[in-house]
This record gives sequence, structure tokens and C-alpha cells, in this order.
Amino acid sequence: MKLTFLGTSQAVPDKERNQTSILLSHGAENILVDCGEGTQRQFRIAKLNPCKITRILITHWHGDHVLGLPGMLQTLALNSYSKTLHVYCPQRTRRFFDAIMSMFVFRGSIKVEVHEIGDGIFFEDKDFKLEALKMKHGTGCLAYSFVEKDKRKVKMSELKKAGVSEGPWLKGLQQGKSIEHKGKKIDVSKYTNLVKGKKIAFIFDTAYNENCLKIAKDADVLISEACFSEEDEKLAEERDHLTDAQAATIAKKSKVNKLILTHVSQRYPSKKIIVDEAKKIFKNTELAHDFMSVEI
Repeated sequence: MKLTFLGTSQAVPDKERNQTSILLSHGAENILVDCGEGTQRQFRIAKLNPCKITRILITHWHGDHVLGLPGMLQTLALNSYSKTLHVYCPQRTRRFFDAIMSMFVFRGSIKVEVHEIGDGIFFEDKDFKLEALKMKHGTGCLAYSFVEKDKRKVKMSELKKAGVSEGPWLKGLQQGKSIEHKGKKIDVSKYTNLVKGKKIAFIFDTAYNENCLKIAKDADVLISEACFSEEDEKLAEERDHLTDAQAATIAKKSKVNKLILTHVSQRYPSKKIIVDEAKKIFKNTELAHDFMSVEI
């Protein structure tokens, strides 16, 4: 699993930070979380193929999180995108997608399915599930989590010692069941290890609320906005944003392994203050920058 940060600015981009967008790659899935203006160009710079995108998760419809959508979809259409693109957004907000797409003449065609979603699991297959919870930001807004499912890893070296070779009979072990092979019982607890799935949580643009703790609970990585410093907590409250200290508190209370901060206000020319304040509460904290990649 890999995270690529394509945009890490607040509402206004600068020469080093583009508007918000993060790509989560897992097997054949490439899930884009938000699509700020210029995201298609960020793909080019990062040498990533946008035609591999499978899903786009929209946290909310403020411009710095979605104005890259028209350009991204036009790029996909002009490059013969052949999949069905699934776009997820808060309930009763599909009209914003339709409005954005009606503002220009779209060239070509692309299959897009827009899903309005509320709290809870909204997608699940054999490998992972996606969950959303409502945030507090003055408009319909969601936080997301990606949860990889636990898997059984077969101890092939031990099986070979027991005279069992690779083959379709191993499927039962991978499903967590003991099997019988050539008259011999193969105990699943002895010949497999349970590998716990990873969890990634995304919290963008919200005032502090209890759902932050729920969506981040036990995450291996929490990616959170930290728009303001501690001394600007009142301003953060007025604008429905998090401070660095609040993001760190969420990480600590939710027992996450690593916190990555993003979406820091341009009012802080040096972002070091944001990381330093967060680390006082949650030591394993890092500040994201454009084109940073994280293997999980």
C-alpha cells in the first residue's frame, strides 16, 4: 500500500504546495481523496498514470478540494479511460458535481457513477472496505477510512516439511480453515499466520468532534488537516478547522501509529511550528509535502 501526496496546501496554493489531493494505491485500486485544482498536472510531475484511478472520494465541495475534477475527468476522457469511475460524496451534494460539469463543453465521453453517501461502510470487497463519517465544517463534509482486511499467510516452508506442496488445496488455509490433504490433517493454526490488515484514515476540514476519534480509531496512519497553530485555536473554531494540537490529540486518543499533517494555513511561512506543537502531544508526527510518498 502506498500514499502519494499530490497537494498539501490550504485553500490558497503556493509555489511549493498545490491544493488538496492524495492518492492511495492498493493492488489494482488507486483511490484519489479530493481533487484540488491542478491535480492532473501533479500526476504528470509525479510520473503517475491518472487512467489508473478507480475511485475518487470527495470530502466536501469547497473549491480547493474539487476544482481539479473537471480537468481530471477531461484528461481521462482524452486518454481513452475505459473503466467506470466511481465518485463518492456527502449526501444531497451530487448537484455540485453536475453543476461543475455543466460549466464547459466536455470533449469525449467517460463512464462516471456518482454515489451520495452517509455515515458507515459504503464499499466492501474481499480485500478492503471504505467507511465515511460526517464532519463539522459548515457544509456537508465527510472523513474517510480505508481498512484492509486481515489475511492468512501460509507457512510454505513448514508445509513442505510436512510433505504438502503448493496447489489449490491451500485455499482452505487461506480462508482460515483446517484442511485434509492426502489423509493428513493440516491445522490452520499451525501452518498459517494471521496478518492484520492496515488502516488509513483521512480527516480534512473540520472542527474537532467525536467522529474524528471514531474514524481514526487504531489507524496505522492518520492523515489530518492542521490548518492552525495552538495560539489560533479561536480562529480555527470560527472557521470549523483543526489546530495542530487537536489533530495530535485525535491521534493520541485514537491510538493511531503515525500522524501526517497537511492543509496548513499560508499564514505560517515556516510550517515547523505546526509539527513542533503537534509532537508535544503525539511524537510520531510528520508534515506532508507535495510528492511525498509513504509505503505502508
